Amino acid sequence: MREQIIEKATEMFLNMGFKSITMDDISNEMGISKKTVYQYFKNKSDLITHCCNYVVGTILSDIEEIDQWKLNPIEELYETRKITLRRLNNEKASPAYQLEKYYPKIFETVRRERYDIIDGYILNNLRRGVEGGYYRPELDLEVVAKIYYTGMTSFKGGDITWAVDHTIPYLVNIFLEYHVRAIATPKGLETLEEILVRERSKSSRIAPVIRHPLKKDGA
Repeated sequence: MREQIIEKATEMFLNMGFKSITMDDISNEMGISKKTVYQYFKNKSDLITHCCNYVVGTILSDIEEIDQWKLNPIEELYETRKITLRRLNNEKASPAYQLEKYYPKIFETVRRERYDIIDGYILNNLRRGVEGGYYRPELDLEVVAKIYYTGMTSFKGGDITWAVDHTIPYLVNIFLEYHVRAIATPKGLETLEEILVRERSKSSRIAPVIRHPLKKDGA
């Protein structure tokens, strides 16, 4: 029951906001008493903490799954892009803002943990790329990893106002190609071109549009 509450609460928090959803809402949605929820969690903040840990855990699981595929570093980035797009589509802007405003300590912990996980993954990808001859050896990997993280996580916020004029997949695709071209060796560029050819061959399949969360219809 504890895991079921966490999964349902996570879904509700991400869809409707951490401030908006109450413990009553969660118990009613699950068809259980509020007392049952409090048997497992001290209060709403405790539940939110567990939900955020659950989200961080899913990020780790995704990375571990891709690692098992034993792809070359550039192919790995393009597979990771699919997960990035799925998460950006599922995560709405409002809940993140509510978490930061009303639960700043939890927000900062989650932000730091997510950064550590993704930064570690990117650094590992860069090191493998250099060792395999896909990325240029003279790169400052620590700086490149931070630039990549900042770019990939910036498209949801309101600070980059021009981003609302484009779909999220378009922005992610442009940034990913930009990133690889900036760091690749001739071998890496050849691999990138092969991937892009495959991508273009699938272009006849119309993908669902993931609109930027801050873009209003008709705006």
